[in-house]
Formats: sequence, structure tokens, C-alpha cells
Amino acid sequence: MLRQRSRKGPLPPAQEHIDKLEKTVNDGDYYGAQQMYKSISSRYASAERYYEALDILESGACIQLEKGQVTCGAELAILFVETLVKGKFPYDDNTLDRVRKIYKNFPQISVPQQLEDDDDMQKLSEALGAAKTRVEVCSSFLKAAMKWSAEFGFHRQGSPEIHDMLAEYLYSESPELDMSRISLHFVRGNNPEKFASTLVNFMGKCYPGEDDLAIARAVLMYLSLGNLRDANYLMDEVKKQVESKELEYPESDLTEFIDYLLLTEVEIHPEKTYFLLSSLLKYLPWDELNKESNKRSTPCLKQNRNLGQTLHQISMSIVLSYSPKIGLLLNLPQLEGWKDLQVWPTSGLLTRLESWRPQLLDPLQHV
Repeated sequence: MLRQRSRKGPLPPAQEHIDKLEKTVNDGDYYGAQQMYKSISSRYASAERYYEALDILESGACIQLEKGQVTCGAELAILFVETLVKGKFPYDDNTLDRVRKIYKNFPQISVPQQLEDDDDMQKLSEALGAAKTRVEVCSSFLKAAMKWSAEFGFHRQGSPEIHDMLAEYLYSESPELDMSRISLHFVRGNNPEKFASTLVNFMGKCYPGEDDLAIARAVLMYLSLGNLRDANYLMDEVKKQVESKELEYPESDLTEFIDYLLLTEVEIHPEKTYFLLSSLLKYLPWDELNKESNKRSTPCLKQNRNLGQTLHQISMSIVLSYSPKIGLLLNLPQLEGWKDLQVWPTSGLLTRLESWRPQLLDPLQHV
């Protein structure tokens, strides 16, 4: 009876609970503190005292993450976002700062590189498992925050800042890099300079033939979103950083094509860009590309056989953005079937681009 009566009584200031729970965590009772964080914050949320519920959850998430309790911290972080949704908090700089504060407490631990004996192998296996867990739970938290920011903010695809956070964490912590996934978030962010630095860093440790592929993918993703400004900025910044670090820029048919594509100025001459893309789709030897692509065995290349889809998406987005002007000039049926294409050619597969140049350029002369 006394326990029931205390639950119905007025809730004390949240800071009283925060101080007690922090002591519990510092004493090493992580599980006990976790259950109390969840139950107490739920009581404040049920009483529609959402601000105090958020304070409790933010404090709990941060201290659990600081103590290395990643799963516990991530669970409280996700509850923090769910409380934002329940309380219908608008997306603003103050709340974004709170999300960022929790994010910065997620551990960033390098995986050991030098292996000498069986004990090192065991340590490596454990480190890889821990890294995978960190990436999964941090991704869940940031994706939930993106969904909240899209619903209660003004960015239809979610906060650019949160996209940048996820891209950076994926790149720094993932045991197996998926540059396609990382690029997907960077192009929806607002930090192309950081994206360029990431690409330059990736060029120094990727498999041969993946560097130009990563650059091309990034530019095409920007263009598929209609973001010519950041596509150009990214290319200029990559070249500048490569030069300053005295690295070798990947000169290939693929990067040459990307340079030429940017020169067509999508926003100024959309018809030219469309004809260039549709001509590339028409003249690429897709049978050879499929056959050769299946021979490649590197993890990154297996994840990125989708250039045809990306080019088709860019082409059609240009058509939709500028129709009916372009629609009257184009033979749209020639693109039928490309939307299901699953192939990503590498620089080695585009060595014949030079011989196709007259065919690629010819349609542009009639625009």
C-alpha cells in the first residue's frame, strides 16, 4: 500500500533522480540503474512532464555510454528520441545539440591491426564483434533521430547534421566499410568538405580500382538529388586535398567521364546532361560489364553494382524537373528496362569510353 501511494504522489524534481542514478552507475550497478532510468522516465512521460523525462534519459544515455555500456546507453538514447516524438518536440538547434551530445558519447575504438599469436586473434575477433555492435546500436539511435527530425522539422529526408553524424560513425567504426551506405548519408548531409576528406582517406586504404569508383558514386549521388553545387565542390575539394597530401589522383575513364559530366552544367544545360547520360546507357557494353563485374571479388565492388540505376535516376530526375521542355525532345522508350539494371562498372570496364566519345558527343550537337 505504501508503494502504491508513493507512485500516485507528486513526482519530485528530475534532478533528484538523476543524482541518485548517476551514483548507482558509478558504483558499477549498470543493470539496476538501467531499469530505474527506464521506469522513472516512463513515469514522468506518463505525467506529460516530457522535459524532465528527457533530462533523465539524456543523463542516463550519456553516463552509460561513458562507462562503455553501449547497449544500455543506446537503449536510453532511443527512448530519448521516442520521448521527443511522444511530446511532439519540434526540430530545433537546442534539441539537435542534445542529440549530438549523446552521439559524441558513443565510443570510438580502433580495431587492433597487428596480430602475432592466437591471443591476438581472439582479441581481434572480440574487437570486431564489439565494433559491429557499436555501429548497429548507434545507427539505430541516429536513424530514429532522423525520422523524428523529418516528422517535426523541415528536412523531408531528415536532418543533414544527423546524416553527417551517421556517415562519420559508419566510416570510423564499421569493421567492413560500405562506402555506398556511407556516401548515401554524406550526400544528404551538409558537409561536403568532410565527405571529401573521407574519400581521400578511403583512397589510401581501399582495394585497387575502388578509388575512382568511390568518387564517381559520390558525384552521381549528389546529381541524383539535383545538388550540382556540392557535386562540383566535392570534386574540387578531393583534388585539392590529394594535391596537398601529395597523393595520386585516380586518373581513369570513369573519373574523366565524371569531370565531363560536371562540365555539362546540369542546372544550365539540362538537355545536354540528359543526352550524355542516355547515350552512355545506350552504348555501354552491358553484357561485358555484367560478366566482368561478376568476376570481381572485393567486398566494396560486390556492394556497388548499380551505376545503371543511378544514371537512370539522374536522367529521369532531370526529365521530371524540366518537362515538358525536355520531354518533347527525348525518345523516352529507349530507357525502358534500365530501371532494373544491377551493375556497377569499374574503371577497368570503361577503358573503351574513349572510342565511344564521338557517339556520346554527337547528340549534344543537336541540342
